[in-house]
Amino acid sequence: MFPRPTARLLLGCLLIATPLLGTPAIAADTSRQLSVQAEATLSVVPDRATLSARLWERTPAVPRDDEHSGDPEALREARERLETRAGELIRALEAAGFERDAISAGSLTVQPEHLAGSRREDGEREPLVRTRLDRPLRIQLDDLERLPGLLDALTEAGVNALDGVSYDLADRDAATDEAMVKALERARHKATLMAETLGVTLGPVTSVSETRSPAFQPRMMAMSADARESAVQAEYRPGTIDIEAGVSVNWEIEP
Repeated sequence: MFPRPTARLLLGCLLIATPLLGTPAIAADTSRQLSVQAEATLSVVPDRATLSARLWERTPAVPRDDEHSGDPEALREARERLETRAGELIRALEAAGFERDAISAGSLTVQPEHLAGSRREDGEREPLVRTRLDRPLRIQLDDLERLPGLLDALTEAGVNALDGVSYDLADRDAATDEAMVKALERARHKATLMAETLGVTLGPVTSVSETRSPAFQPRMMAMSADARESAVQAEYRPGTIDIEAGVSVNWEIEP
């Protein structure tokens, strides 16, 4: 009895719904961002040095097949000589004004050394063996001006080898923090330059991450391998230590 009104009602519903079906979906994230990666290198002058040296003693060389090549008495005597020299060296350094806490003696190492002796009747050289006992020493300096005096004291005390100097920083955390700040400042400078060039306005920072953690290696200075066979040729200038840091920063671009 009411067919036409019903048809008009359905048509009206369809006309209302049609624009909704044709409306594009709104993106879930409409923010615009500017992303910047930046790295910075901080060059710092070291303020700490650690000098490595060695003392050693050897047992007499004996034929390799000698049953007494491992003579415990010879080893004991060599060890006593080594310990005596190490004690004298430490006392000499203390007398020169170096703190005992800054001097550390490493563990004793024992190793065989194979040599070629005189020629036998068959023309071959007689194989010999001896034992070398090593005692490493490490001396830390917080005043780099005293390094030349330390080298003189070591050579005068008869140290066998100077292995080199390692330059470092007393406060590593402060230096690595400064490198990170420098990287962040570089990132901000780059972002500001890009925004000004593109005619956009930077909003708040949305995310920050490290791309390279600040780290560095102590600077090594090589020295004469044998302090007794050649004069020490050392460069006392510590140079600089480079600390690198990297960051990635995202800024929101304001509408």
